[in-house]
Amino acid sequence: MSHNKSPLISIIIVNYNNAKFLKKSLNSAINQTYKLKEIIVVDDISSDRSVEILKSYKSKIKYFVNKKKTKYGSYNQINSYYKGFQKSKGKYIFFLDSDDYFVKNKVKCVINKFNEKSSKSVLFDLPIIKTKKKLIKNDFVQKKFYLSNWPRFTPQSCITVERNYAMKIFKTIKFKKFPTIWFDFRIATLYFLNFGNIVIFRKYLTYYRQLENSASKNFKIFSINWWRRRKEAHNFYSYLSKKLKIKNRLTLDKIITSIINFFI
Repeated sequence: MSHNKSPLISIIIVNYNNAKFLKKSLNSAINQTYKLKEIIVVDDISSDRSVEILKSYKSKIKYFVNKKKTKYGSYNQINSYYKGFQKSKGKYIFFLDSDDYFVKNKVKCVINKFNEKSSKSVLFDLPIIKTKKKLIKNDFVQKKFYLSNWPRFTPQSCITVERNYAMKIFKTIKFKKFPTIWFDFRIATLYFLNFGNIVIFRKYLTYYRQLENSASKNFKIFSINWWRRRKEAHNFYSYLSKKLKIKNRLTLDKIITSIINFFI
């Protein structure tokens, strides 16, 4: 790939009290084989050693603070990514949570994939799930849409967005409603409503940590919290459909979720 023809890309890293993993995340962005890049880190007012670490990288990154703190981690994450986006200049935006990290040639692979067909606006690559004991590469099988309203998608750090579409994303889904609905779900739902499918790039390019203290641990499958969040996800889908003037579908999943939430 000729760097004279390669676009500038932006890797936006959002961090909150992830000093333990931050260096790994930063180094994975800095050491990409693709050279024409900027790395922007937005910190959510961390209270650990994160700021000290970020200052030690000041010659290689741009570092900002998200001062729009709320009591909801989902809103803070979206606000931080938006702040990073506002400071960025790249044609393509790579999102990276600071406890995750990229394989060394991720950016090059993703840019090559975007170049295959210019109409793509978002790519979801596949995660290498990292637990305390092992690495897992799960197969990706898409849902049957007559059963569910939204598509299956991959985590936040697996998402790359073309700049013009990123502007549309923030304009459309950056609102303070549905606090259990995080940024990756919002992106995937919007893209699905806009285009009727999502583009999965079937390469494992992102290490995704499953931590014991992650927000998802509060939503064990089929628990009360899980069913309540699922109802909120359906409400988000309906709200966004109405906002986009797209007909909302009634699915078996939505009916079952409503019935169970009536009794819990």
